[in-house]
Amino acid sequence: MLKRRYGDRSDWKRIIKREYAQSFVEKEEFTGYITLLSLIQVTEPLWVKYDEKSVCIVDDGYMWLQHFPDGQNYSVTTMFDSNGEVVQWYIDICNEIGIENNVPWWDDLFLDIIVLPTGEVIQQDEDELEEALINDWIDQRMYNLAWSQANKITTSNTEGNFDLLNYSKIHKEMLTKLLK
Repeated sequence: MLKRRYGDRSDWKRIIKREYAQSFVEKEEFTGYITLLSLIQVTEPLWVKYDEKSVCIVDDGYMWLQHFPDGQNYSVTTMFDSNGEVVQWYIDICNEIGIENNVPWWDDLFLDIIVLPTGEVIQQDEDELEEALINDWIDQRMYNLAWSQANKITTSNTEGNFDLLNYSKIHKEMLTKLLK
């Protein structure tokens, strides 16, 4: 029972007024779709708590940039505050990435990695991944894929080699010109 999620987040009721843009990028440093969701007006802010730290990830004027890298099993959402500063990078481990009705999507494999601007890395939803395997919502291959991909990204980030995070601001500026 994988959840398919879409880059335009068209089903998200929290957003009252939005703008959206997307593009396909084919460069040496990144190939795949990028999307930008501008949260002009929301019903209420959304805060998440990581241990003792609270982080606002949704509010009026925030932007969410999402990378859908070709041939990979993860998607990266960069959340920007109303001043254009990165709030966090949220890495969804996924079984598959695709496109439907010209909108990129990913099939969520439960396991997530959060990277804060401080460099702090948080892995979450291991319990959801375990539950998915126990309930046969995913098979052993998907389970192994999720852990393998999460470990690979965490190691790469720790070694300073997960370069996609460095392109967030550049790609946001590129898509800001296309918003509508």
